Amino acid sequence: MESVLNKTIYCIQGPTASGKTTLAIELALFLGTEIISADSRQFYQEMNIGTAKPTLEERKKVPHHFINNRSLTDPLNVVEFRKEAFPLLQSLLLTYSSAVVVGGSGQFVDALVEGLDEIPVFPDLRAKLQVQLERFGIKSLLDDLESLDPKVLANLDQCNPRRVLRALEIVKGSGQPWASFTSNRSLAPFNVKRYWVRWNRDELYERINGRIDAMVTAGLEREVLSLKQFRFCPAMNTLGYKEWFDFFEEISTRDEVLEKIKQHSRNYAKRQITWLNRYPNIYPLDPYSAIPLLDQIKQFP
Repeated sequence: MESVLNKTIYCIQGPTASGKTTLAIELALFLGTEIISADSRQFYQEMNIGTAKPTLEERKKVPHHFINNRSLTDPLNVVEFRKEAFPLLQSLLLTYSSAVVVGGSGQFVDALVEGLDEIPVFPDLRAKLQVQLERFGIKSLLDDLESLDPKVLANLDQCNPRRVLRALEIVKGSGQPWASFTSNRSLAPFNVKRYWVRWNRDELYERINGRIDAMVTAGLEREVLSLKQFRFCPAMNTLGYKEWFDFFEEISTRDEVLEKIKQHSRNYAKRQITWLNRYPNIYPLDPYSAIPLLDQIKQFP
């Protein structure tokens, strides 16, 4: 069987609303290959407006994989994603010599192209931490985590109780910092090139706010209301979805919910950009340049 050695994966990463989808399609068309989505919410058939999936017209231009391939009742975690997506990635590399991976979920992108670390599990400790979460809330877990390993907080979704609990379980159970479990991956047997579109912060925030306004106009509130039965599914703990339930339960006003979504999305964008700093080689693309983004990619070695 032909080896994937010297084949190339092009990863389009970066913060929400930075233009990843459009650029990935342009790049895949140029390369004559297909796209694997590594966005941890675009898997789900029921979540459409709030996940900014590529449109049907965009998916007709280039085949996309891992879009609408799951139901909320059948969640896909990062381990399962790697197991399902990696054989497909290998197939694309053998067929086209390249593949495009796109997504703002850095953990899923890395799992696909770099593999997964061997991370310990501490079931008894996890059960105790779950009780702590239920009794004292997520802040108590974050406080413990900050005292034990403050560096992990920079790359952690601090609004996601499951991820905070898991991080604290690993750090507390092992007695080692989180970083010690993220540096032992073997080198991938293919070339990996990473790119992101580097907007000025204020303009990025305007793009985020504009996208959310467009989602609301497109019917985001109705979409979330139609998914109330799935409220406690893990995937529903998502920006743009989880905030609406306070409005439905008359805890917050509609304007307050919209402002929360925008603020949480801006905070998430900050964490996504922080995640990019972990890569020794990732090429920033300049959206203000007269040179189109695709041509900028062509200029990088």
